[in-house]
Amino acid sequence: MSIIYSIIATLSKEEKTAFVRILKERNKRSDTKNIELFKLLSTSNQLNGLDILLYGKPSKGAYHALCKRLHDSLIDFIATKSFDKESSEEMNALKLVLASSIFFKQDQTYIAFKTLAKAELIAVKYSLFSILNEIYHTQILHAHLNSALDLQQIIGKWQANKLDIQQEDNLNLFYATIQAELNESKPKVSDIINRNLQKFNISISENLSYQSLFKILQISNQVAHISRDYYAIFPFIEDACQKIETSERSSSKHLFDHLQILYYLANTYFRINNLKEAEKYILAMHTNMHLENKKYYTIFYPQYAVIENLLLIYTGKNEEAIKNLKAFNFEKYKNKQVSTLDLKLTFVVSLFLNQNFKEALKVYQDFYHNDQWYINKIGYIWVIQKNLIEILLLIELDYFELVESRLNGFRKKYTKHLKEHNETIVLAFLKLITIYYYKTEDIYAEAFIKKVDALLLKRRNETDVFTISFYAWLKAKTEKTELYKTNLNFVNWVKN
Repeated sequence: MSIIYSIIATLSKEEKTAFVRILKERNKRSDTKNIELFKLLSTSNQLNGLDILLYGKPSKGAYHALCKRLHDSLIDFIATKSFDKESSEEMNALKLVLASSIFFKQDQTYIAFKTLAKAELIAVKYSLFSILNEIYHTQILHAHLNSALDLQQIIGKWQANKLDIQQEDNLNLFYATIQAELNESKPKVSDIINRNLQKFNISISENLSYQSLFKILQISNQVAHISRDYYAIFPFIEDACQKIETSERSSSKHLFDHLQILYYLANTYFRINNLKEAEKYILAMHTNMHLENKKYYTIFYPQYAVIENLLLIYTGKNEEAIKNLKAFNFEKYKNKQVSTLDLKLTFVVSLFLNQNFKEALKVYQDFYHNDQWYINKIGYIWVIQKNLIEILLLIELDYFELVESRLNGFRKKYTKHLKEHNETIVLAFLKLITIYYYKTEDIYAEAFIKKVDALLLKRRNETDVFTISFYAWLKAKTEKTELYKTNLNFVNWVKN
């Protein structure tokens, strides 16, 4: 049942309406309960006792059979919808290949080869290697029926395409291997990408397909996110992107991939504190989101909103970011879980920097799952940042018992993980805010201020911009300055 509920949660309002319309058309009996069950699951989190609601009495057997039918109908609807939205070029090429096979069986040789030629033009243009393999295989198989066909030329194209398919396979192995290494421990970012590129014989060049370059960029961004070392990975990301930009491929052919690349670039430049370049790429992303009748606008809007509002916060427009985040429709984009969680945490930080501490805590309380749930969904780094901002909020509101509980809980849960991943700077920060709260030292004395400055200097050139907010809070406390202004000054100080 929870699976059906989760599937329904991925549907938009328009898609739900379309699905109900299809069920009405298919239902042969007026007493079928599938629409009623669908509407119940669409509007309520209550999953218990639905058989009684539907049938007026306990009817587990009939209820489970109904659930099975609704599940199958949903899968069929989503699959059909996916085909409708699938790349029209890929579908057209595939249809032409299938049609050519029918023509060959009917001895319509001329039409069959003409149809295959049309399919090949599409497949070559859009780098559809698997379909090309089928096209060349069919041409070779029937070459004896066409004296005008150059068999050796076709074999040459088939062999070249085989290399492209192998390259795609190597990229998949490259991606899977790096993911496994990231899950095991914190790798040396400067080594992990190049070592695995060499292992799987992958070379960054303009000869790679757009999708291949995109996949390399995707995993590079993942490495940077896991390690929080965007500076180390940035030269590699920049090199891959230059290959994309210098190629003659049109971004309109790969709009989805292109939008994701623009997001990766905006995010990477933001994280390394090059806010002007980040703004350039996020604006380009927004422009491209309007292409093809805004085909991908809804899909990418939450990602776009994350970077847009972070840029507002760190360029002195925090009030505008707060206004945007208050208006954001979290319910509409609930199926974009990672982005909406990022947005909600960004909202907490923006309110915190504006010293709206009570409102920030109220928003924070929407994070009602336990830490392990969030770790599974979005990772350790996000959870650690979430916990740190909560501790700072509780300190500002002087909730003594909660502060003590959260500090002890944080050390117990994450000390081992932080040490294993060479993130002891977080523990050093935690130690300093503990000293500040309990006043075990004179926090305005030169000795303590030196400890704060030493922490800030420790990884000055590698500091993730988002993390700056935590350090800026401590700096503002020791210098008795306004928090948001100190935060902006510190952003510029780190940059310089």
